Amino acid sequence: MQKALLIDPDLCTSCLQCEMACSFEKEGVFNPARSRIKVFEFEHGRRAIPYTCTQCAEAWCMHACPVEAITKNQATGAMEVNEQVCVGCKVCTIACPFGTVNYNEATGKVIKCDLCGGDPACAKACPTDAITYVDANWLGYERMKEHAVQGHGRPAPGGNGQS
Repeated sequence: MQKALLIDPDLCTSCLQCEMACSFEKEGVFNPARSRIKVFEFEHGRRAIPYTCTQCAEAWCMHACPVEAITKNQATGAMEVNEQVCVGCKVCTIACPFGTVNYNEATGKVIKCDLCGGDPACAKACPTDAITYVDANWLGYERMKEHAVQGHGRPAPGGNGQS
């Protein structure tokens, strides 16, 4: 069963624990600037939305890469950057319609969320469950439409969606 990050902006308090956990997991430092997840604030800080790679089924970043450095991890479903293959051309950063592939000047390579190999640090660190790691079947337009019609809230992590 593949899983995915479910982000509920209504629960985000902008504490930045997700950014800190990500930067420590991936870079070994507590530095939100080096995180693969970002918390964007709107309405002068009254609303915060965590944002990271959505692991698109039709990943434009992967298709744009001229050296095929981005591949899909079949176990996690994450589009992962192979640093040994990446030449740092940044074409994938342009191809990503969501701006979630970034260039790391320290390494000269691109970085993006890889779901931490199936155990995302951001979800574990989130104190309000604004970020949870759930069955991928919970995500997508059809599922959201079904819940909107039923008038239900968001599913419990790991739940089966049955009411």
